[in-house]
Amino acid sequence: MYLFVFNYEIILRIFRHFWKFIPTYVHSNSFKQSPPMFYRFKSFVFSVALLISYSSAQGQVTEKQYLLGQFDPTVHPDFIKPADIYTKGSARNQWMRKEAYAAFVKMAKEAKKQGISLVIISATRPFATQKSIWEKKWKEREALPELERAKNILLFSSMPGTSRHHWGSDIDINELSNAYFSQGNGLKEYEWLKKNASKYGFCQTYTSKTDGKRTGYEEEKWHWSYLPLASHFTKRYEKTVQYADINGFLGSDLATELQVIEKYVKGVACP
Repeated sequence: MYLFVFNYEIILRIFRHFWKFIPTYVHSNSFKQSPPMFYRFKSFVFSVALLISYSSAQGQVTEKQYLLGQFDPTVHPDFIKPADIYTKGSARNQWMRKEAYAAFVKMAKEAKKQGISLVIISATRPFATQKSIWEKKWKEREALPELERAKNILLFSSMPGTSRHHWGSDIDINELSNAYFSQGNGLKEYEWLKKNASKYGFCQTYTSKTDGKRTGYEEEKWHWSYLPLASHFTKRYEKTVQYADINGFLGSDLATELQVIEKYVKGVACP
């Protein structure tokens, strides 16, 4: 994606540079007396227009916009919509990075052979989706002072612009409940994931904080990151995103005070 944007920008700069010479040239005798040149010129203009149109359709996504979830995964060339047999709930209408999805399918197929069922219940959530989740919880907790309200939401939900679910590399599996994974089929599924998920590139992002090695969100036995992508995005987030970039939702002014980058974005078991 970024290579395409880079090439598009170079071509557009070249086009703009030579555009000032085109009116003079097209009215010259040499141009008028050369039909092949005329049709080549028309082809060139059409090609540039097509390139610009295609770029607009795909959306020029900068690295920062991507990391903040400010893009549409449904038109991004690196994303795919998972098949229904591997999803349920809201994930039926969500997308994933192709690499992460392919790895999950392999993992789910192997798990099934061993009597374990794995399905995606949440995948990529763009900024707008995360904002909707955050602001619903913000309004539900209006009786609390704003700082306490934000801390309460941050137990299990990210501020928009700081969620790993923006990246297409992270998924929630089976149930959004630690209790579910503590007994019965849920416990079997969780034990299988702990033993085997790493073989497919996945890691439980938010483990228990009892050992004091991790900050931020509470334990989430359902949240798994595809590390070949997520590790890269985590590092790039630290270098690219500033607190001034975290805005556009209720309570965003508390991001700095709560140190959401240091304590939450970086507060993972497998960076």
